[in-house]
Amino acid sequence: MTTTELPAAALPTAPPTTRPIDPEKLMGFVVRAVDEVGASLNTALVVMGDALGYYRTMADGAPVTPPELAERTGTDEHYAREWLAAQAAGSYVEYDPATRSYTLPAEQAAALTDETSPAYLPGFFQIAHGTVRDAAAVIGAARSGDGIGWHAHNGDVHVGCERFFRTMYNAHLIGEWLPALDGVVDKLERGATVADVGCGHGASTVLMARHFPRSTFVGSDYHEGSIAIARQRAEQAGVGDRVRFEVAPATAYSGAGFDLVTMFDCLHDMGDPVGAARHVKETLAADGTWMIVEPMAGDHVEDNLNPVGRAYYGFSTLLCTPASLSQDVGLALGTQAGPARIRDVATAAGFGRFRPAANTPFNNVLEVRP
Repeated sequence: MTTTELPAAALPTAPPTTRPIDPEKLMGFVVRAVDEVGASLNTALVVMGDALGYYRTMADGAPVTPPELAERTGTDEHYAREWLAAQAAGSYVEYDPATRSYTLPAEQAAALTDETSPAYLPGFFQIAHGTVRDAAAVIGAARSGDGIGWHAHNGDVHVGCERFFRTMYNAHLIGEWLPALDGVVDKLERGATVADVGCGHGASTVLMARHFPRSTFVGSDYHEGSIAIARQRAEQAGVGDRVRFEVAPATAYSGAGFDLVTMFDCLHDMGDPVGAARHVKETLAADGTWMIVEPMAGDHVEDNLNPVGRAYYGFSTLLCTPASLSQDVGLALGTQAGPARIRDVATAAGFGRFRPAANTPFNNVLEVRP
């Protein structure tokens, strides 16, 4: 028996419905459900196309047949044929029946192959694919009330997370988010000390270090595997002399007197966000700034009933809430906590000033000061 099955005697019996059924609405929902299943399968197909180089091979916009794509990527023609047909059915590629060839439109090429594009999406698909792969464990945790730590997930979750969020950091952090904070860029340019808490693979830490050579940075994360990768990334970027990474929880990272403390898309994952906020206040300079970057969300469920909210509620159920529940306190803010709940966390920790500073379709940027 798998973790998603129950013995027959334990299965709840649903009472027969007495409500009238509109046949057209029912079939409309069934058709939508078929599309949902196709979309679910396509998440794995996008990961496949990224891994096998199918999209990159088609990025020039030249038509390609299945045998040609297979030859150019060193893969089997049968898989290339079915993958291309599935991509055409989902409007990811265009199909020409006359030549039996497929073309990747320029817009899809930008989103699926150009890592410098702010619309680059393979990481988003990769983290979704990895998250769904661990769903059986989440089903078990939902029955028991246990949590599932970030470290317990497969590599697609960790790598996909960095690839997805790094795209946004590259597009917005230096030119938009940091300038939106009062006086922070001037400090960084003169030479500031920065703690990047919950840094993961260090994408945000290294990016800031590259742009502000007079400042020094400490990145911290409880996940030892992520910190090992972050250290490699800093050396590869040539900023290892100004960046230090440590394995530490958000409530106990080292150092004090920081001019800037940053948390990128991680506060809601923490078991004790109030405790982490108190530690930020203790380690922040008197005139320092705490920058919190959180997933885009409104303060009420009805504010988030949209495509972005849907994706984030899905991640919250399968990834972020289990992560929080696996830690001490287990407050489980949820991915769609919204600015008001983050303000409550900051206020409970003793901070006096809080304001939304910037936003994108995927993120809220919040400025917190003593």
